[in-house]
Amino acid sequence: MAAGAELFRRNGYTGTGVKQIVETANAPFGSLYHFFPGGKEQLGEEVIRTSGMMYIQVIDVFLEPATDLISGLEACFAGAAATLRETDYADACPIATVALEVASTNEQLRIATADVFEAWTAAGTERFRRFGLGEDAARTLTLTFVTSLEGAFVLSRSLRSTEPIAVAGSAVVDVARRLLAEA
Repeated sequence: MAAGAELFRRNGYTGTGVKQIVETANAPFGSLYHFFPGGKEQLGEEVIRTSGMMYIQVIDVFLEPATDLISGLEACFAGAAATLRETDYADACPIATVALEVASTNEQLRIATADVFEAWTAAGTERFRRFGLGEDAARTLTLTFVTSLEGAFVLSRSLRSTEPIAVAGSAVVDVARRLLAEA
């Protein structure tokens, strides 16, 4: 599954072939269908769901040690920019990559990406509440965070620049400051 996740993140769902997944995993061809009888689509769904939950943990890496919400958010966006630079703009979020491709063409994968985005919204809302925000404000900040980061990934990969990440991070911090002031 790790090979599928890496390839989907870098090449997208439609840009990744079954043969490529098996070769990258150094596995026999039949093993894909043994573990994923539904083939590439089932593997894709599992990758989306598993990777999606791992990304919640990545956010915690930056938020947990933060002494305050603002420094935690700044660290998240700085980490995203560093990852893009270190991977030559190849590694971003596989969920958004797949979601953009399949939203209108594959209901099973659309539902999987929607479920992940809902899980992120619930988890982010919970985490941001720890910093003193009410339920509605924490949800607003979470949606602002996710949409800003995902959009910034798209632009950063296309432009091969971390400027969109920096601008998105500043915008999210501005929203967080306003919401904290209102709390």
